[in-house]
Amino acid sequence: MIEAVRDAMDVMLLRDDNVVVFGEDVGYFGGVFRCTDGLQEKYGSARVFDTPINESGIVGVAVGMGAYGLRPVAEVQFADYVYPAYDQLTQEAARLRHRSNGQFISPLTVRMPCGGGIFGGQTHSQSPEALFTHVAGLKTVMPSNPYDAKGLLIASIEDDDPVIFLEPKRVYNGPFDGHHDKPVRPWSDHPLGEVPEGHYRVELGEAAVRREGNDLTIITYGTMVFVALAAIEEAGIDAEVIDLRSLLPLDIDAIEASVKKTGRCVIVHEATLTSGFGAELSAQIQETCFSSLEAPVSRVTGWDTPYPHAQEWHYFPGPKRVAAACKRAMEY
Repeated sequence: MIEAVRDAMDVMLLRDDNVVVFGEDVGYFGGVFRCTDGLQEKYGSARVFDTPINESGIVGVAVGMGAYGLRPVAEVQFADYVYPAYDQLTQEAARLRHRSNGQFISPLTVRMPCGGGIFGGQTHSQSPEALFTHVAGLKTVMPSNPYDAKGLLIASIEDDDPVIFLEPKRVYNGPFDGHHDKPVRPWSDHPLGEVPEGHYRVELGEAAVRREGNDLTIITYGTMVFVALAAIEEAGIDAEVIDLRSLLPLDIDAIEASVKKTGRCVIVHEATLTSGFGAELSAQIQETCFSSLEAPVSRVTGWDTPYPHAQEWHYFPGPKRVAAACKRAMEY
């Protein structure tokens, strides 16, 4: 996924002279996860450059750049660091088109590695996606694999509205099954690791069915897609897995079609339970699919605690917790 993200920026830097990439250590060093490695050397320090350690400044500059014709791709080094920039994102970027009556737009993309799995502790492992889906004017994306990462990032950079692009660092180098602290296999051995050369888009707002099934629907995104697939094998249930890819705009049609087919739904995400994005999903499913449900919608999530360091593999959902929720839904 690291290479796919880099390739997307490479494609857009070459394709559009208005695209600029910047953030902490993204230039000479190539990013803390190497996602921008070689881009400054290729495109120069005027288009790929380092910034001070100042997230509000990074995003604030991006808002101004976007308003005057550039397409900035700003990196916040870890999603945990975005809070000082939350005001710029919610009060400025998200509202610029509306408050200017369409005279200005805010075509910025803010990339952020998110989630756990690397023993980063409570200030390097958070999943704050729900904070952005609550804000009118922001779009929020979280890919689960290299193919989607490249196509979604290109679509985000080309979008005229601000996009929060969350990259689950636990799957940067390969998919997990939830039982291991290292990738199960490299992306090169996975169908979703086959990334076409050049320009292509994965449209925002379109979910993907990762596994078709008839007994139950699992709705998830990011790293938890692979945990859900492993849980199905453990539970022995013919479940359908929906990878949202785009949280906002949300593909409610795909969700509704699946839940009405299966009659049961389990939502899985790594972020904390209370006020997590799963709560919004559950509410919309209850509103649109109530008469089709055979069991209550359930959520399997991270715990309502600060992200632990030593016990992180007990914090986020694993196949056993997801499989147990699926069995409860089937037995209801």
